[in-house]
Amino acid sequence: MKAIKVIDKTPVLVDVPAPKGDGVRVRVVSSSICGSDLHMMATGYFGDNIIGHEFAGVTDDGRAVAIEPLNGCGHCGFCDAGHSIHCEQGFSLLGVMADGGMAEYIKVPANKLIELPSGLDVAIASLVEPLAVAVHGVDRAHVREADRVLIIGAGPIGLAIGAVLRGRGIAYDITARYPHQQQAAERLGGKLRADGHYDVVMDAIGSAASLKQSTTRVKPMGRIGLVGMFWEPTKLEQAFWAKEAVLIPAAGYYCKSPSRSFDEARTLLHQYPDIAQALITHRYPLEGVTEAFHTAGTRAAGAIKVVFDIGKR
Repeated sequence: MKAIKVIDKTPVLVDVPAPKGDGVRVRVVSSSICGSDLHMMATGYFGDNIIGHEFAGVTDDGRAVAIEPLNGCGHCGFCDAGHSIHCEQGFSLLGVMADGGMAEYIKVPANKLIELPSGLDVAIASLVEPLAVAVHGVDRAHVREADRVLIIGAGPIGLAIGAVLRGRGIAYDITARYPHQQQAAERLGGKLRADGHYDVVMDAIGSAASLKQSTTRVKPMGRIGLVGMFWEPTKLEQAFWAKEAVLIPAAGYYCKSPSRSFDEARTLLHQYPDIAQALITHRYPLEGVTEAFHTAGTRAAGAIKVVFDIGKR
């Protein structure tokens, strides 16, 4: 079958055997590129694994599903509490530490299948994963309806956070660098401004500059939610201590019902079709791997979320 691996820090299309072993076979329909894929590709992190942790497809018995790619042992205290990313035996992430969804087929544990509501197009359901990241980030920051909220950054995660806030009836401001990001942010209900101080600032970029801006904009004793991943060490400004702000990182998702991050994410994507319309800017077949990754890494050229169309819906 066709799949994408990273060889010499370059994504390439390869032919590999169909997956065997335990798990439910899923015919992948859509798989999207995450910003973290670009960072990890540059470090050679993936090894020999098929990449892709944002994907959706159809099981052999016809169920349309998204995939929660985070696995733990399932038995320790953290896993039992829904925090698989803190598994005492170490977590695994499909598409990073094990074969992922940029392939025609994959086998996954049955408990990682997130069945999609009737009418939700599998071709856009790879977005359930980044929306679940946003759900968890908003939950971690304890965002409430009465809070004044600012999102720093209108890339895929910043826009996904905006979609979650809108779905919960929470107004928000947002900063967006490029015109296409500004248009997407407005489409999802964001106000393009950063004015005064905020109860909660959601940093969806993860850089020294975005953290400095978050520190500037958060009110004294306010909360800064870190949803963008920091790939380089950064320093906290002295103003952070002076404000007595609370810094709240978020990684992965909450993996246990009834508050499972993926459950709210799939419902949002189903209820608000404009989320996919705002986020998905480019589509490619697997054969277009080189152009797809180049496009995903060129935000100024208009890319937000780049999706691979892999199988029939």
